[in-house]
Amino acid sequence: MVFKKLHVDILEALERLHIETPTPFQTSSIPVIKSGANVFCIAPKDSGKTTTLIITTLQKLKCKAEGNAPRAMVIVENKDEVLALYDAFLKFTKYTSLRVYASYDELHIDVQKSEIYLGIDILITTPKTIQKLFLTNGVSVAALKICSVDDAKFLIQQNTFTSLTTTAESIKKCQYVVYADALHPKVKSLQNFFMEGARIVKQ
Repeated sequence: MVFKKLHVDILEALERLHIETPTPFQTSSIPVIKSGANVFCIAPKDSGKTTTLIITTLQKLKCKAEGNAPRAMVIVENKDEVLALYDAFLKFTKYTSLRVYASYDELHIDVQKSEIYLGIDILITTPKTIQKLFLTNGVSVAALKICSVDDAKFLIQQNTFTSLTTTAESIKKCQYVVYADALHPKVKSLQNFFMEGARIVKQ
């Protein structure tokens, strides 16, 4: 079973949340993501994509806080998605030292900068907000290990697509994982920007 090869804190969280058996998508995707490759994860709703994102992020960070700059970043469409994913992460990180931060357009940028400065491990944000943080030197990506995009269909919109690709230009070395229900041509074109050599896991 895939779940047996994960950090003990993740296994304890899975047991606490009564998640006993990986979905077919999780069985095929988690080992590929753990390998460090850039990955397009394509699967329908309710196949376990969000749980996969959380598990592999925690695995990458070894379930412990370190330094002050974020080591993982997750990009979603809007405030509602940020807060929903933030709550989902907290269920897994409850008994770890990991610091998760919710960043979105409606929260004043100066507030975000001051709170991020105090130290975080996982940044959940939107394309527009992360671009604004970069432009105002509000966040460092020097320690970033993994960047994920959840439910990437929103990147079909040109403005969000541009915000993401512009942001990626500032990130020197990082693993990228993009989750979507379908591999839209616009999403697939990310391989021309920062998804070089990306593998595709599809259900």
